[in-house]
Amino acid sequence: MAMTDPLGDMLTRIRNGQQAKKDSVLSPASKLRANVLEVLQREGYIRGYSEDSSGKHAALRIELKYFEGEPAIKHVARVSKPGRRIYSGSKELPNVRNGLGITIVSTPRGVLSDAEARENNVGGEVLAEVF
Repeated sequence: MAMTDPLGDMLTRIRNGQQAKKDSVLSPASKLRANVLEVLQREGYIRGYSEDSSGKHAALRIELKYFEGEPAIKHVARVSKPGRRIYSGSKELPNVRNGLGITIVSTPRGVLSDAEARENNVGGEVLAEVF
């Protein structure tokens, strides 16, 4: 059966991996997933990610980050879902935890955090929120 929400699946793998105190998790590779992981790495929520081609299909190995035994990501949730897309202009981008968290936005200039989108004055589809 085809997967209807690949990005939601990757976020769930990250959430489950951190609850199980894993060092890294695997997720099938795609450009959108890699771009979202790039934002998470820039913002300091994951240690990094790499292309893993040891299996039949290309995959992304996501290195999870912990601080004093606690996961760096306390909450990760998909905002825009396949059944209900959520779009926001640059002025209306949501603040997560009064600026302590980030919103990941897919814009015409690529996948950006909410602060980067405001700086570039672009809006787009609100993919996920992380804190």
